[in-house]
Amino acid sequence: MVNPWAGEVLLVVDGESRRCKLTLGALAELEAALGAGSVLEVARRFETGAFGARDILAVLLAGLRGGGWQGTAEDLARAEIDGGPVGAARAAAELLARAFGAQVSGQAPADG
Repeated sequence: MVNPWAGEVLLVVDGESRRCKLTLGALAELEAALGAGSVLEVARRFETGAFGARDILAVLLAGLRGGGWQGTAEDLARAEIDGGPVGAARAAAELLARAFGAQVSGQAPADG
């Protein structure tokens, strides 16, 4: 079980439930991986719909590593993610929203 109030998101990778969290170290890794000036720049891409598959993978990889996963970017790129590309994009957006305390439609975070 994940704690949405702690910024955690559940992601099912290759049939295994994984806890994701964007820790400070994970956020720094994310900025570096995407060549972003700030993590807010990455978040804006998701807010405006201007994100790509590379952005999704980078956010998920950072979140998985923040949750303790030891896999590589290549492992994640080959993995089966529950919900497919749409599920992956949704999880990445939720990770960013939870990292900065955003709540969708004024509701409490879902227990994802």
